[in-house]
Amino acid sequence: MHFAFAYTITIENQSKDSVQLTARHWSIKDSLSRIEHVEGEGVIGQKPVLKPGESHTYQSGCLLSSPFGNMSGHYTMINFSNARHFHVVIPTFKLSAPFALN
Repeated sequence: MHFAFAYTITIENQSKDSVQLTARHWSIKDSLSRIEHVEGEGVIGQKPVLKPGESHTYQSGCLLSSPFGNMSGHYTMINFSNARHFHVVIPTFKLSAPFALN
């Protein structure tokens, strides 16, 4: 049995430089302590460029083998003013099936 979860992420550029999201890395853990690592280019087939003050929102999802879990990870970004790559940490967020909450 699998449990499907959807989530919405908003990325906001709070710097003074234009940046681009080039890659993602997720660690997805279910309540049975199974961990899946997901890496790839961009997010949902896009590599958004964010000017200072701009944001990008996207929706995605994952499957777990249990009704509870969590996700965390990082985005790899590039700063266009100096061509340096850097990571933006994605804080851990919980995944909980509504029927399992009581």
